[in-house]
Amino acid sequence: MEHTDTHLTIKTLAKPAVVALIPARYASSRFPGKPLVDLCGQTMIHRVYERARQATHVQRVIVATDDDRIVKAVRNFGGEVVLTDPNHATGTDRLAEVAARLSEEIIVNLQGDEPLIAPSTIDAAIAPLLENPAVEMSTTCEPLPAAEMAANPNIVKVVCDQAGFALYFSRSVIPFVRDPQSLAEWQPQQVPLWFKHTGLYVYRRELLLKLAQLPPVPLEKMESLEQLRALYYGHRIKVVPVEHSAPGVDTPEDAEKVRNLLRIEN
Repeated sequence: MEHTDTHLTIKTLAKPAVVALIPARYASSRFPGKPLVDLCGQTMIHRVYERARQATHVQRVIVATDDDRIVKAVRNFGGEVVLTDPNHATGTDRLAEVAARLSEEIIVNLQGDEPLIAPSTIDAAIAPLLENPAVEMSTTCEPLPAAEMAANPNIVKVVCDQAGFALYFSRSVIPFVRDPQSLAEWQPQQVPLWFKHTGLYVYRRELLLKLAQLPPVPLEKMESLEQLRALYYGHRIKVVPVEHSAPGVDTPEDAEKVRNLLRIEN
């Protein structure tokens, strides 16, 4: 009897394509023209763009802006840029306008005021969507070392369930320690009590487009946190802890702090 060997050909499924979108508005109540501020020889938007390009999982980077001055600046350093409707109420709406024209399945929302964000942080946020088709949205968080930082309403905090999905985001102190003795059960584990939410989101394209069509919700308006819309409508957000903490730029004073850090790096 002849034996015939059957060879199975295993096809490696291609990973979904990833594009990083950087929303950049020229107008800002606290810092007009912020994306074009000079940070040791490069504009802030250029520095953010280069950080995104260095992320291993990102194949394409696009700046989404409502201002011709930012368009010109991005083109001058050879970047890809799209001019969007100036009347968008949120950054999510601006990204959705661009995402509707794209074919990439995974969309990274990288804030234009994060010039020192680590490429590894961007990759960490993308990884859950590459590894698990059921994950629709992700973000990252960093441990907060001090209670006074947790009390700062400008620092957004996040608490998660045992699987690492967000339970809630808030500008208030969460968790609130009502009974100080309860910390005795927490501290021996060497686990941070408070986590800062990083302003970085990764979406499946379909979810981003869906969220942009849904009406804002009361929690989102009260906290001024767009990600609460996703939680309100039942969409889970995977939160990946990272160690690298990078300061954002909201004011001219923040920009000077970043310049000082860049001088130290160089």
